[in-house]
Amino acid sequence: MPRIRRAFRSEIILNRSSNAAAQRWPLFSRQKLRRAAHVMGPTLIALAFAGVSSGVAHAQGTMDFSGAATLMATFKTFAIYAGAVICFGGLIFAGIRMMSGRFQDAIPGLFGALFGAGVLGWGAGWIGSLTGQSM
Repeated sequence: MPRIRRAFRSEIILNRSSNAAAQRWPLFSRQKLRRAAHVMGPTLIALAFAGVSSGVAHAQGTMDFSGAATLMATFKTFAIYAGAVICFGGLIFAGIRMMSGRFQDAIPGLFGALFGAGVLGWGAGWIGSLTGQSM
């Protein structure tokens, strides 16, 4: 009895006329080329003229940074007030601890006052240097 063997996909030999890909439209038909030219034509013309006009002076807009300068002045004012409040709060905290005789507990308050002074001086000075303003 003859044995029937299953053929694998790679063993199947298709006739060219039965292949679905061969019956499709060609890759570059006249209709496809005409449609591509119709779609890409305006873009190609614009790019061609853009290369020609590179020697012509172009108008450039100006940027207004007055809002940014106002914002930085606000940050500088906040740094001054925040530094003063932190420094004053640290001194009050340290003073209360010192008056009660706990000098070792007053050290964090003194560092807080030092930090507030740094925010007040260096922070506001740095922000003012970014905008060209002085203290």
